[in-house]
Amino acid sequence: MAPSTFKLNTGQDIPAIGFGTWQAAPGEVAAAVTYALKIGYKLIDAAYCYANEDEVGQGLKAAFDAGYVKREDIFVMTKLWNTYSTRVELGLDKSLKALGLDYVDLYLVHWPVGMNPNGNDDRFPKLPDGSRDMLWEHDHVATWKQMEGLLTTGKARGIGVCNYSEPYLKQLLEKEDVVPAINQIENSPALPQQEVVDFCKAKGIHVVAYSPLGSTGGPLMKSEAVGKVAERKGVSPGTVLLSYHVARGATVLAKSVTESRIKANLEIADLDAEDMKILDDYSDSLVKQGAVQRYVYPPFGINFGFPDKNEGKSLPNGV
Repeated sequence: MAPSTFKLNTGQDIPAIGFGTWQAAPGEVAAAVTYALKIGYKLIDAAYCYANEDEVGQGLKAAFDAGYVKREDIFVMTKLWNTYSTRVELGLDKSLKALGLDYVDLYLVHWPVGMNPNGNDDRFPKLPDGSRDMLWEHDHVATWKQMEGLLTTGKARGIGVCNYSEPYLKQLLEKEDVVPAINQIENSPALPQQEVVDFCKAKGIHVVAYSPLGSTGGPLMKSEAVGKVAERKGVSPGTVLLSYHVARGATVLAKSVTESRIKANLEIADLDAEDMKILDDYSDSLVKQGAVQRYVYPPFGINFGFPDKNEGKSLPNGV
């Protein structure tokens, strides 16, 4: 039977499937969060840069007031945005206020980069030429040190990272006092990131997968491998792609604002070794062909795979 929770290195239990709030349109998030909690979701994933934490907070409050869940029975995580990389506690305080919470279960570094805290926008400052206003000398380990300090405040029960490649993780682990509880990464059979997944597992860092279905209407849902497993299990391709992560020992985030999809995404199939071989063989073939597909591609101008190659300047091709 597929697990419903995983144990973090903090001792916390994190649900195997969570409700994501990225790219949800204004006016839709609150009701979706409330409904998700009503029907059984226990993990809510948010972020300051999504600019909808206030609506997430409204959804949480409505669920609490209706008696669907209690605060202590759910797991809420949110993320430090790049413009707050030198002001970590302030970033968390702003998120807590918007969410209407006294604490989050996990607080995450959203990206290992810094952006101008005094730029022309609170979230996405830009230079006159339209490029992102980056802090090119940013030290992501210094940000992590501030993150570690949050653990004494009671405002965050645990801390982790997002979008960290293996070289960035190695840099952090050379100087950390607290090992990240999780690394939240874009992950799917079309972007297995096996080297990151294996490294995290070896270091006791739990992987949380986002964008598990690839892009809307993308080839992953229609691939022969996913279809074959779906037929074997008598479930939808979407269920296969969500279940893939749980079978790998990772938590997966599902996002929708449609009640029927929110409910369907809670279904996790127990994939066996043969199912996983079919999906892994598909992933391996994409890797060998150089055909893996990343859909989240922020225009930071930074090489996230190899931090030492940035040398304080913009590089083409982003991540």
